[in-house]
Amino acid sequence: MAYTALARRYRSQDFGTVVGQEAVARTLAKAIEQGRVGHAYLFCGTRGVGKTSMARIFAKALAGGTPETDKAIMEGRDSDVIEIDAASNRGVDNARELIANAGYMPLRGKLKVYIVDEVHMLTKEAFNTLLKTMEEPPEHVKFILCTTEANKVPPTIQSRCQRFDFRMISAGRIADHLREVSEKEGVKADDDLLAAVARLGAGSMRDALSLLDRLMAAGDKHLTLARLEELLGLPDRELIGRMVDAIAGGDAGEAIKSGDELLGLGISPELALETLANRLRDLMVLRVCGAETPLVELSDAARQGEAKRAENFDAPGLSHMIALCETAQRVCRESPAPRAMFDAALVRLAMSERFADLAALAAGGGSGRVPEMARGKA
Repeated sequence: MAYTALARRYRSQDFGTVVGQEAVARTLAKAIEQGRVGHAYLFCGTRGVGKTSMARIFAKALAGGTPETDKAIMEGRDSDVIEIDAASNRGVDNARELIANAGYMPLRGKLKVYIVDEVHMLTKEAFNTLLKTMEEPPEHVKFILCTTEANKVPPTIQSRCQRFDFRMISAGRIADHLREVSEKEGVKADDDLLAAVARLGAGSMRDALSLLDRLMAAGDKHLTLARLEELLGLPDRELIGRMVDAIAGGDAGEAIKSGDELLGLGISPELALETLANRLRDLMVLRVCGAETPLVELSDAARQGEAKRAENFDAPGLSHMIALCETAQRVCRESPAPRAMFDAALVRLAMSERFADLAALAAGGGSGRVPEMARGKA
């Protein structure tokens, strides 16, 4: 039997099992319950946040009825719920065919539902053709348009739809769902690993599940953060921690040594700086918002360690360091000597307080402190 990807196997099947888009699910369910279903809907949001799944669930609630029919709708193969990929069917001829078929009555039920995915890919002529039907749609037809780029959908189309914006799913919600999936699959997954996968999903449940699928494909029954770092070639978290500690202690030499170990593992300077910036961001948020803030996605053990590490910094300093990382990352990408730029960035980060004091002295201001490296010349 063919393997079914986790993202498909654990797809939401009804309004009650939707993860991260509960407000949209409740509103659509209420619309059906109260008999206030419109003729056209526009679902907007980034990839993997549940637009197509919600469209199928909504269509099932409107046009389903039997287990066989419901299953066919959720699998995208029902005769009365027609799915169209506008990315590959974007021309005016495709729109004319859709409209011509819309005039026919449904084969088995009372409604015919058209789900048009990536609707923003339609040509101008196709949109104009679709508009004519959306202005005066047949009573038996409903449209559900899905898009990742709502700004490319003409206002004339949008004005004839009820629009729902699908938000990016929080890393916490994604991690919780990944934990449930792992348990159902009989795999133990460490909290640090789940938190990392959720962050890498960047708000997309589908992307996070696909990454978890890749990890499980190795056959391990215990998934760890180290395994994820090995699979994706991510910077070692412990090495980044040592680098951060060196920066906190003003030890430029140790910072460069840690950086050298990272690059020796095949990590690019740009990725190392990006990871360092994200780590500093977590410390900044912990410093400003406290150790229990939900704005930092970490396991309990890692959270306590990072909260303690954050005490070695102040928020303005961390903000400045993050900006330095961003600038250095851009410079490394364009420089013929990225390693030199990377090492220079680490030295500057480790000695940022001294650089700040020197700048204050040069400007004739500052706190009145004379940095150690300048005292011999005073």
